[in-house]
Amino acid sequence: MSAAVPPSAPAAAHYASGGPRAPRGTLTQLFFEAIERADAPDAIQAKVDGAWTPMSHRTIAERVRRIALGLRSLGVAPQDRVALLAENRPEWLLVDYACLCASLVDVPVYPTLPAEQLPYLLQDSGARVVVASTPEQARKVAAIRAQVPGVMAVVGMAASRDDGCDLTLAELEARGAAADSPTVAARFRADALAVSPDQLVTLIYTSGTTGNPKGVMLTHDNLVSNLGAVRAVLPVGPDDLSLSFLPLSHVFARAGDYYVFGAGARIAYAESIDAVPANLAEVRPTVMMSVPRLYEKIYARVVEQALAGGALRARLFFWARRVGGRWSDRTLAGEAPGALLGAQYAVAKALVFSRLRERTGGRLRFFVSGGAPLAPEIARFFHAAGLPIMEGYGLTETSPVIACNSFDACRIGTVGRPVAGVEVRIAEDGEILTRGPHVMRGYHNRPEATAEAITPDGWFHTGDIGELEDGYLRITDRKKDLIVTAGGKNIAPQPIENRLKESPFVSQAVMVGDRRKYPVVLVVPDWEQLARWAGAQGIPGGTRAALLAEPAIQAKMEQEVRAALTGLASFETPKKVALLEHDFSIERGELTPTLKVKRRAVDETYRALIDRLYTEGD
Repeated sequence: MSAAVPPSAPAAAHYASGGPRAPRGTLTQLFFEAIERADAPDAIQAKVDGAWTPMSHRTIAERVRRIALGLRSLGVAPQDRVALLAENRPEWLLVDYACLCASLVDVPVYPTLPAEQLPYLLQDSGARVVVASTPEQARKVAAIRAQVPGVMAVVGMAASRDDGCDLTLAELEARGAAADSPTVAARFRADALAVSPDQLVTLIYTSGTTGNPKGVMLTHDNLVSNLGAVRAVLPVGPDDLSLSFLPLSHVFARAGDYYVFGAGARIAYAESIDAVPANLAEVRPTVMMSVPRLYEKIYARVVEQALAGGALRARLFFWARRVGGRWSDRTLAGEAPGALLGAQYAVAKALVFSRLRERTGGRLRFFVSGGAPLAPEIARFFHAAGLPIMEGYGLTETSPVIACNSFDACRIGTVGRPVAGVEVRIAEDGEILTRGPHVMRGYHNRPEATAEAITPDGWFHTGDIGELEDGYLRITDRKKDLIVTAGGKNIAPQPIENRLKESPFVSQAVMVGDRRKYPVVLVVPDWEQLARWAGAQGIPGGTRAALLAEPAIQAKMEQEVRAALTGLASFETPKKVALLEHDFSIERGELTPTLKVKRRAVDETYRALIDRLYTEGD
């Protein structure tokens, strides 16, 4: 990493501050305030046997206390580690808050990780207890239990002793209930509220695209200061309902749930990522947090349906999209759209955009997007549909939000302005540096890595490249993702890949070309859209490999790619296109659990194909 830029350096001119920081506080304060202020019968809900089943604030408070008391009965002490190996479900929230109230440090573990990756995380964190969700997750722990002698108990949410657990969550709660009483409850609350804002609350391990993952140490104050700053620009309250589906093992989703629950709003846990479209219509949320992939899929489906509806419907859709884009640009710039554009937009809204809003349940106030860049075209389309996507930016190490768009200050193509208390500076090499109460305490057991990431005066190196425009932060790429061609040209691949993904025929795109003479691109087609087009052209169906062998298919995909790349400089335009049969997946190690592409893994998996692109036809 580059050295920090001192205040006297030229880069100090590229500096922005989000204003005064939020008051210091603790997550336990937010928890008890929400419990006592909201007192709703449906604080959280999830599907049980096909029906949405609610849980009240009072029930949550009682269960959290009893789980915490049950954990103490196992012999854990304050600041001991408890690993959570579970999918999104209400019990995740209960165990998490129980750990917070008992002054334990929880260690979220992605349930998609294979068993062989668990020993390092459990040993490095010093986990004393593992809470596993399903029999499958419990059996993964059982398979490596001998390698982690520090783990004294495995608790199963929906798993039993037959799966390798020492006791079930119900049995743990029963232990807590036996020790509970009004006097104990009062003392429990007082102790939970007395913790210091500087106390460590969680170790979150980064996805580890290279080497072993690092445990990010976050305190109460890290998270609470950030939550307060975000609520100041995107307020939520008791009338709001959030549909939660991103992995709670990731800081984005977890902080999102704190953000909602702490404000007295309600949470519905989606059945799965695949069930999100159906769950949207069922629970009718008002706010929702996601990575761009969801918005890309929704947009692609809308385009697909427009094209499938015939020439007239397709023309109407693309007309409405153009109108909506112009209306959004003017509205967000604070300008009146004018009589003609206003009339055109009213027609577009009634005939096209209203349908998208209905699919989301009809009550959504806003989406939040993070984790990867969002294509501006998609942001404009959703904004025109009355579904504004507030794009933000942050990292696990920054608790997580650094900057975020808001209703009062939204600029599509940027990630907004730094939130309150957050300072941002652009280093001479373009790297984004940030300082404030949101910056982690450091990496667990990694003093050298901590010193490399955080300067003595508190500036954290994000590893991202960006620029500031009137206080708005624009991310141009990951520092390590920049492609430097053999001719010395620097190429930021993400904006180019986002262009490609705007095509309804493109599901995924990854550019490669570092230290090569020119860039190339790997493209995963949207197979539903492509198969439908092939059928209309009289091309016989078959396997994906058979379709890709068809010259007409190759020509169509080449046409889509070239159309999306219009206007790029010659050196940054991919010279060749390779079509892939399979979408990238978490299971094959090509995606992180939050659906970010692991470029190095993709490069390794398709190395032979990439090499052929550079040797054939040159």
